[in-house]
Amino acid sequence: MYGSLFAPVLALASFLGILAMLEWGRLIGKRALAVDGEAARAGVTAVEGSVYALTGLLIAFTFSGAAQRFDQRRALVVQETNDIGTAWLRVATLPPDTQEPVRALFREYLDSRIATYRAIPDMEALKAELARTSDLQGQLWAKSVAACRMVESTAPCVLLLPALNAMFDTTTTRTAAIMMHPPWVIYGMLWLFVLVSALLAGHAMAGMRHRGLLHTVVYAAIMGAILYVIGDIEVPRMGLIRVDAFDALLVKLREGMG
Repeated sequence: MYGSLFAPVLALASFLGILAMLEWGRLIGKRALAVDGEAARAGVTAVEGSVYALTGLLIAFTFSGAAQRFDQRRALVVQETNDIGTAWLRVATLPPDTQEPVRALFREYLDSRIATYRAIPDMEALKAELARTSDLQGQLWAKSVAACRMVESTAPCVLLLPALNAMFDTTTTRTAAIMMHPPWVIYGMLWLFVLVSALLAGHAMAGMRHRGLLHTVVYAAIMGAILYVIGDIEVPRMGLIRVDAFDALLVKLREGMG
């Protein structure tokens, strides 16, 4: 599980690392110029272009993937709200005297679902709520099946039980989405390419009489900010970019249950 400090640490490490690599590249370039003169720059343009292109491609790839997972997590909140709402309405197909116990479990279940995501980033509380959710799923299923057996018509079973199954499946999907992140090696490669690009950029600035502090700091800040956004989107309940607003749909549904 990515921690809540993932994005800030990635951004800060990148900012400081880029500054260091720019300076190191500049020193290497100045030494090369002192020995070989302008011949030190021969043939390096193609290498620099290739590394810059790969760095840009890797940034675009990781950003696109993070944004896609962010949208997926928001869509899953909507899907779960719809699934719970559908199952709640279909409780009305059960015999009248069996509906209230099932509806009481629905209220507990939805309370647990809301509490589950409010518990993040407390992983122990999250695990406890997930266990509570699983227990309530078993109770809901058992109560619903028992109620369906009390009537001769198959309508309650045909309507309610598939809706419950869909509701439970969405819970599993949302739980899996919490842990759905790229392998660490992807971020390791991204960070490595960013640093190598900074090294080459510093080497290219070796011919400047002064360090070009403004360009150096701006470049490091922009790259650090990009990496921060990528990391922040990956943990949308721990940073600045969040999906919490969509939880209002579940809260509104809970209020409608009384």
